[in-house]
Amino acid sequence: MTPAIWFVLWALTLGHAVAVAQLALGATSLDRWLTSETVVARQGILDNIGSGGVYAHSAKSGIVIASPSTDSPDYYHTWTRDSALTMKAVIDLCKNGDVELLGTITEYINSQAYIQTVSNPSGDLASGGLGEPKFHVDEIAFTGSWGRPQRDGPALRATALIAFGQWLIENGYSAQAKEIIWPIVRNDLSYVAQYWNSTGYGEDPPLSCSIHSNCIPDLWEEVLGSSFFTVAVQHRALVEGNTFASQVGSTCSFCDSQAPQTLCFLQSFWTGSYTLANFGGGRTGKDANTLLGTIHTFDPKADCDDTTFQPCSARALANHKVVTDSFRSIYAINLGIHAGQAVAVGRYPEDSYYDGNPWYLCTLAAAELLYDAIYQWDRLGSLSITDVSLGFFRDLHSSSAIGTYSSSSGIYSSIVSAVKTYADGYVGLVEKHAMANGSMAEQFSKWDGFQLSARDLTWSYAALLTANSRRNAVVPAAWGETAASNVPSKCSSTWATGTYSTATNTNWPSTLTSGSASQTGTSSTTTKKTTSPCATPTSVEVTFDLIATTAWGQSIKLSGSINELGAWDLDQAIALGADQYTSDKHRWSVTADLPAGASLEYKYIRVESDGRIKWESDPNRSYKVPAACGISFTTISDTWR
Repeated sequence: MTPAIWFVLWALTLGHAVAVAQLALGATSLDRWLTSETVVARQGILDNIGSGGVYAHSAKSGIVIASPSTDSPDYYHTWTRDSALTMKAVIDLCKNGDVELLGTITEYINSQAYIQTVSNPSGDLASGGLGEPKFHVDEIAFTGSWGRPQRDGPALRATALIAFGQWLIENGYSAQAKEIIWPIVRNDLSYVAQYWNSTGYGEDPPLSCSIHSNCIPDLWEEVLGSSFFTVAVQHRALVEGNTFASQVGSTCSFCDSQAPQTLCFLQSFWTGSYTLANFGGGRTGKDANTLLGTIHTFDPKADCDDTTFQPCSARALANHKVVTDSFRSIYAINLGIHAGQAVAVGRYPEDSYYDGNPWYLCTLAAAELLYDAIYQWDRLGSLSITDVSLGFFRDLHSSSAIGTYSSSSGIYSSIVSAVKTYADGYVGLVEKHAMANGSMAEQFSKWDGFQLSARDLTWSYAALLTANSRRNAVVPAAWGETAASNVPSKCSSTWATGTYSTATNTNWPSTLTSGSASQTGTSSTTTKKTTSPCATPTSVEVTFDLIATTAWGQSIKLSGSINELGAWDLDQAIALGADQYTSDKHRWSVTADLPAGASLEYKYIRVESDGRIKWESDPNRSYKVPAACGISFTTISDTWR
């Protein structure tokens, strides 16, 4: 008898309703997958940080590698951009109560203080070297051919460090914010103020660069042209840098003078129907660059402001439609999916890298932008539909009309529900194309969804964490958009000279480096329910999902090294259930309540109908039960060996 027939008989015996209910509670639940995947993503990031990460042993302490991949492609380097985006996600986790990450954060900051001093092909500390895009993992300059300089890295690093600096101030470490964080941040802000409007790829600034000319390299390091993403994150960095300077008893006049002009330049990217990703490059400009620019300049206290392309703005929503629609007909896995339904999203339609495919981080960005918009609508108590955004809304709610709708109205509830479903669809695609163990590469195939390019991409994991947080209405601190959204009447090609100095102080208190700091201030991370740190669990429900092909009469058991798994006593081994076993998916599963933080070994056993047993092949599997803030259940996905 085939397993499929056996399953049907079992379901009939148990009762159709119960079987259906149990299937509904299986791995198809996006909520449950995200609970498991966030653990995978957090660990995936830590695995890629030197020198303790399992994939980054040769990297210096605190260095974030882009990926463990060393060939086809070789991503075993550290990028300032990728590292900063990743660490901003890590810092936000820490600010929300995951203080075990404090040691990792301080090590990263120490590494960046040194990296800033490394002379490289872009220059040294005071002559443009901060714009060097990547370094070797041993903190030595990369001198090979590359698109350099890159103008977004310093701005993103400043934003990440400012977030941590503000946490330090709120929690009684003002001296460290001033003496350790500010010197590093000031260098990056000085670079942004001096070079934001200067030609990239080797030109010597400062140069007068007129609006619409080919300035600032693009996000993907491929073409020379003014980049929406770069200008957007530069504007944010200058605004919050000015505030942070005053918080540590300093000033940033060069931030204050240049921020309005970056905002003025930013308006040039709006075409009237979508956001142009780059000036230059010979493309349509429809690009996930613009989705990423919006989510990384999202301010939870902002209105639906078009000038900063806030997620709930008409511009951001219209652009979301144009960008995502551009991928509907060019990827085989998207064919037949209509507007208003989630599709796999790549970088830009003309992409030829690895033959041009969807990226996990781009698909997640499409979801995150929508979650951000929902948060803003809920906070404002209404949503507005304009002639610019009408097409976006009609894809999701056909009767949408221009107007403003209160959160107490039925149409508001219907539209927000549709947007939430739409956003979840993008995350669902990521779930579908992630590996069974949760790992995510850089890309997945446009033909069959199989993973491509660099494996275990650090940025993919960071994107999953931030999208999940926004889905749960956990948002970052405001960066000051509400006081910095007025566009000057005249745009000017300006620049300003800041202050560069070697940041030498990295003397952290032991309470930080040990990860044992207690939060004495109010967390700047907010949720709909609470702003207080969440509790660390004493136990975690761990679901063991095993793919194992069996015949009629066979069963699967689990035995492990701790008492909860039988302590290797076969008489105490735990039986797995076959309620999720189908002809397409040979899944066995069981959930056990295990001590948080416990390290264990385990193995699966196949039991024949006559009682004979067969252990799966060596070695023993090993696992550490998560003990992170807010984790109450997780899933291990295995395949029989």
